Amino acid sequence: MRRLVVAALITASFLSAAGTASAAVLRVGVYRGIPGQFRSIQAAVNAARPGDWILIGPGDYHEQGVRGASEPAGVLIRTARLHVRGMDRNRVIIDGTKPGARACSSQKRDQELLRDGRDGIEAFKVSGVEFTNLTVCNFLSSASGHEGNEIWWNGGDGSGKIGMGAWWGDYLTATSTFSRGVKAPFGDYGIYTSNSRGPGRLDHSYASNMGDAGFYVGACPDCDAVLSHLHAQYNSLGFSGTNAGGRLIIETSEFDHNKSGPTTNSQNNDDAPSPQDGRCPRGAPGPLGNGICDIWRENSIHDNNDANVPGNGANGVSGQVPVGAGLVLGGTTYTEVLDNRIFNNDAWGVTVADFPDQEKPPPVAHCRGGVYLSPPPAPNPLCYYPAFGNVVAHNFFAHNGGYGNPTNGDIAMYAQPHDPGNCFFSNTDRGGLKSEPAGIQSPPYNPCGQANGNTDPVAAAQIACALGLAACPAGTHYPHPARRFTLRMAPRQPTMPNPCRGVPANPWCPAPGRGRW
Repeated sequence: MRRLVVAALITASFLSAAGTASAAVLRVGVYRGIPGQFRSIQAAVNAARPGDWILIGPGDYHEQGVRGASEPAGVLIRTARLHVRGMDRNRVIIDGTKPGARACSSQKRDQELLRDGRDGIEAFKVSGVEFTNLTVCNFLSSASGHEGNEIWWNGGDGSGKIGMGAWWGDYLTATSTFSRGVKAPFGDYGIYTSNSRGPGRLDHSYASNMGDAGFYVGACPDCDAVLSHLHAQYNSLGFSGTNAGGRLIIETSEFDHNKSGPTTNSQNNDDAPSPQDGRCPRGAPGPLGNGICDIWRENSIHDNNDANVPGNGANGVSGQVPVGAGLVLGGTTYTEVLDNRIFNNDAWGVTVADFPDQEKPPPVAHCRGGVYLSPPPAPNPLCYYPAFGNVVAHNFFAHNGGYGNPTNGDIAMYAQPHDPGNCFFSNTDRGGLKSEPAGIQSPPYNPCGQANGNTDPVAAAQIACALGLAACPAGTHYPHPARRFTLRMAPRQPTMPNPCRGVPANPWCPAPGRGRW
């Protein structure tokens, strides 16, 4: 796993060094009284060559992208190895509202409500693109929930193929302020990477008010990515990782006040190929010597009980994952959950469950890794993904299960018997660990590698109720969203200490950039 981190850092350093040697610096707007050569970011992107830098001065940029392009985005990038950097994270805003509107306006009259929706800044099927030190807001989905991704490295969404390599993001903010309650249009994903082989790295970034997930990495059998120092709030899901496997680390991040915290899952949809499989590629041993490379470690996952978020009740995982869930592993295999603090989640702290995917599959999806219980052409195909091989260990739990429904607590598992099953050990709660099944840290759930499962009908009924898959038992309570609610403005975030770091000499950065990020 150390090789993964080193590879990501070496890639970023190589791109920076190569760019410094021969790259042009294209400047947008004005910085410290010095004008750049361009007034719009898209114009600079259109003029750039591989390896160039695009620096953006403070301003509210209502970008219109490339009219008529197949990818509807405010800024569309089809050139490899571009470095796109704001000179101030909080004051460089790529804004999806109409020209002339105030920055990130929440007013309906100020929104670009387009039939097909629109994305914010998108790198489409090009490797080595870096986004740093800027804010993107209010790029909205269509009424049917398409598009609406604020920051997107897109390696070929819906293709079932890997179409992109390295990517890098740092000091990014993605948010939306426009609300129709739970209904679209809304900001769909905050910071989104799909169909990439990596190596990828995302640091020091914030995402809020998304109808699906604040952060997303998916459609990558071996993602080869590290995500750290992230913060997700007020989203339907704090993080989503559909069919995201292999080498993937999410660490030292915070997920709070979402409907549900992070979710990783297998799904029979256009994020093909399924399933999610966290085993190390080529049989590598992984950090703990057990062959697992998909790791959640040293995160804070708390207070994920907010029903009043966009997308609550929508189709797909974001609609089905229950309010009050901390970390959800749905149809997930070979994922480690280690050394996290998980508290104040009122349904469950960690849920490990088989996932019955009821969505109609697109042509690229074939229930790989799952079992068709009702295959196409049935009107409601159902692909059943088992959850097994996961390890939940050394986590600190506190005050989970506040709704008080049966099985609510620190850990819940519902899974058909499998060999190997799922494994739980050395988790603590000072008030006593509450789990379903009881004694989840005893045989056959500990030590690891044993066959196990849990098909208790009470657990099945509660999880199905919380997922919206079945009617709830009498007396069960999970909160429902209000018809209308206001979205919070994203708070100011730390900006890059030295935005000239690594940049070739230019009028805004007179000396070649050195010093700390």
